Amino acid sequence: MYIVITFLIAVVALFLVFWGARVLLSGSWVMGFLRGSVGLVFFGLALWIVLVAADVYSYRNLGNEHSVGVVSFKKIAEQQFEVKFSDADGISQKFELYGDQWQLDARMLKWQGPLIRWGIEPAYRLDRLSGRYLTLQDERVRERSVHQIDGANYGVDIWQFVRGFDKNLPFVDAVYGSATFLPMEDGAVYEVRISHSGLLARPLNQQATTALDGWQ
Repeated sequence: MYIVITFLIAVVALFLVFWGARVLLSGSWVMGFLRGSVGLVFFGLALWIVLVAADVYSYRNLGNEHSVGVVSFKKIAEQQFEVKFSDADGISQKFELYGDQWQLDARMLKWQGPLIRWGIEPAYRLDRLSGRYLTLQDERVRERSVHQIDGANYGVDIWQFVRGFDKNLPFVDAVYGSATFLPMEDGAVYEVRISHSGLLARPLNQQATTALDGWQ
């Protein structure tokens, strides 16, 4: 569905490029400055729409609940862990997190009104992996850590654009989905799943289960 949306946006961009070129190249240059300005506006708008299309394409379709990846931990030092995140496509990234707990965040675009009736599902993009200390004193004075999961950067952020309207857009809403902070433990492995309500992490081995039992 999002490939189709991206294609339609690209068609609009090509249409604007066509009309921009037509304005720049047609007729005499008696009103050259005005025509040139209008043509450049069309080209600029077309470029902006292309960047929007690229940003939209970086989001994934969210239908039923499904796995988005696996997070595993290796203790380096006290309150310091090497974290490996493997996404649903099998692509792995490694980070260092400080603290006692971890959290994974995702950006979500939830469609409203007629878009829902057309069968367009919400979209998501994994955003940040962060660590947190249990005590307030550690949070204030010890090293903090947060890492970007998806490095997509096209110069246009459609999620921030939508969020800037403070829920005044009638057809889309931009929200955060976050897994609850869970304990980091040497050797622990968690699976992260996503649904329409957000992210959920589940233990996959005994170390993670034991850490959860001790934390709860």
